[in-house]
Amino acid sequence: MSILPFLDRAHAARFLVDRLAGCRGGNPLVLAIPRGAVPIGRVLADALHGELDVILVRKLGAPGNPELAVGAVDETGDMRIAKYAASVGADEAYLQAEAARQLARIREQRRLYGGGREPVDPHGRLVIVVDDGLATGATMAVALASVRRCAPSHLICAVPVASVEALARVAALADEVVCLATPADFSSVGAHYLQFEQVEDAEVVATLSDRR
Repeated sequence: MSILPFLDRAHAARFLVDRLAGCRGGNPLVLAIPRGAVPIGRVLADALHGELDVILVRKLGAPGNPELAVGAVDETGDMRIAKYAASVGADEAYLQAEAARQLARIREQRRLYGGGREPVDPHGRLVIVVDDGLATGATMAVALASVRRCAPSHLICAVPVASVEALARVAALADEVVCLATPADFSSVGAHYLQFEQVEDAEVVATLSDRR
C-alpha cells in the first residue's frame, strides 16, 4: 500500500522517524533546508533526541521559470550547475547574477534565523540533512557537499519523496540515503502532499528558537 500522498509535512516526518530510528542515541545533528524542511527537521530532532539547525542553500532558478532549478549555491558561494542549464538559457552571466541574488537572500536568512548564534559545527557528528522533497536534487546536492567539507562522522540524506533522477543525483554524496517514495509520475514535491502550505520565515524563526 502506498504511503502517498502524505497528509502534511508532520505526517511525512513521522514516517522518516521510523526509518531513522537507528540514529536515536547517537546525538544526531539534523540540518534542515529552509524553509519547507524546518518543520520536518523539528520532528526528527525531537524524536531522535538530536539537535536541530538549518543549512542555508538556495536553488538557482531558470530564466523566466524560477521554480526550475538550474543549480544551487551554498553559504560559501560554492555552486553546482545542472548539465541542462545552458539549454534553458542560463548562460554564465545569468548564473553569476542569479547566484549573487541568492547569496544575498542567504545572508538575510542567516541574520534572521541565526539569532546571533553561530551555526552548529557538523565536524565529527552524525548528520542528517533533510528536505521536504527532491525534484531535481540540485539544492540537496550542494547541501550535502557543503556538509561533507566539514567532515561529519556519518552523513545521511533524508527526504519523504523524490524523483528517481534526483535521488540518483544525490546518492553518491551521502553515506546513506533515506527516501520514503520515488513515484514514477513525479511532477512536483507539493503534488505528493494533501496540505503543502508555504512555510513562512516567522515559523522558521520560532522553530529554531526552540532548539535543544
